[in-house]
Amino acid sequence: MTLFHAIILGLIQGLGEFLPISSSGHLVITPWLFGFPDPGLSFDVALHLGTLIAILLYFWRDFLEIIHTVFSSSTSSSSRSLASNEWMREKDQDSDASHYNKNIFWFIIIATIPGAIFGYFLEDYAETIFRSPLLIAGTLSIVGLMLFLADKCAKHTRDINDITKKDALSIGLSQAIAIIPGVSRAGSTITTGLFLGLDRVSAARFSFLISAPIIFGATVLKFPDFISSGVGPYEIIAIITAAVSGYAAITWMLKFISRVSYKVFFWYRLALAVLIVTVWFIK
Repeated sequence: MTLFHAIILGLIQGLGEFLPISSSGHLVITPWLFGFPDPGLSFDVALHLGTLIAILLYFWRDFLEIIHTVFSSSTSSSSRSLASNEWMREKDQDSDASHYNKNIFWFIIIATIPGAIFGYFLEDYAETIFRSPLLIAGTLSIVGLMLFLADKCAKHTRDINDITKKDALSIGLSQAIAIIPGVSRAGSTITTGLFLGLDRVSAARFSFLISAPIIFGATVLKFPDFISSGVGPYEIIAIITAAVSGYAAITWMLKFISRVSYKVFFWYRLALAVLIVTVWFIK
């Protein structure tokens, strides 16, 4: 492990976690393509800690508001805080969701449960047989195509406050299969949200919100091993790089998709899959 490796892997984790291109797939393929050393468990925890910091820094006010809706009494739209509306408009002028309803908290919990269960029971597979380059090429292509179709064909007429319990469960189940490298947690959840009729920004926003409990749980679960194996300068660099690039990815993503579409990510995933298959046959 070198400083260069730490920075590159931190960038991959930060960008890949929030763009629908699969951070886990890139973290498997990059060492395979370029001969990077195995960073080990502690480095993996550092990368996830960085993206957790990114999501909390960007959405801390959103989470506070969501928690507040659970413990506060219901109020009419006319009595909502002017200050709250103002910061939400400044934070993301392209989002139709200027406020969260009282059910979003519970929907985030519902969407988290399948991923937590699948992650617990399939973690060993994710670190062994799921790391095949050809499997990753296949999942990159298939999920990319589904994202393209969902973006192009579905009607995006619902916002984040229109999400139902059934929607949350469906998105949560799609998040669960993202344990397979190449699927992409963001890619699978955004695709499902689009197929359910969510607008582009709402699909991405809900995907980002439900990522926090999953990333937090994975980090906490492995944190004792992270501490016992020692935290060196490369781990710290990786945390900072993943946090900064992750924050930038969230900011850019929400602005980009409000004006364009998701098809660029399909073409990127398809091109990467072709590259993987080509290199695999050459090797």
